[in-house]
Amino acid sequence: MRVAVLSDTHSPRYWKACPPAVAELLRPADVILHAGDVCRAETLDELAQYAPVHAVLGNNDGPDVAAWGAPERLELELAGLPVAMIHDSGPAKGRGLRLRAAFPDAALVIFGHSHIPWDETSNGQRHLNPGSPTDRRRQPRGTMGELVIEDGRLLSARIVPVT
Repeated sequence: MRVAVLSDTHSPRYWKACPPAVAELLRPADVILHAGDVCRAETLDELAQYAPVHAVLGNNDGPDVAAWGAPERLELELAGLPVAMIHDSGPAKGRGLRLRAAFPDAALVIFGHSHIPWDETSNGQRHLNPGSPTDRRRQPRGTMGELVIEDGRLLSARIVPVT
């Protein structure tokens, strides 16, 4: 299973329409995860034209994103791998312990909020922030994530520059 991972797209301020480099990574995806701050439900509909979408609410998301079906936190299984998603994981210090306590059964936790790409394993759990493809802030490039999952195992996870 190929999974495209996005966060902090902040439409329409930064995401007017799907950027071409992002679309290239969405086309082969079997599923898309969005870790919040999409800001408009229409953007989730746009993403759903590529593959099924699972999203969580970010601090800038309104009632329309909640009505679309985005909860504050999400736990799901992708190709047998237990995955959790939340927008704000809190400060980097203590993140691993916090995420393990919040999602004890997840092998992988996806989060956003900081716009800072992050990929680490802590306390036996993988933590990934894809960054933002459109609002890079102090990062050198806009980024997103790409996962390959098979038979309950995360075969690969990478953060991909898209600007």
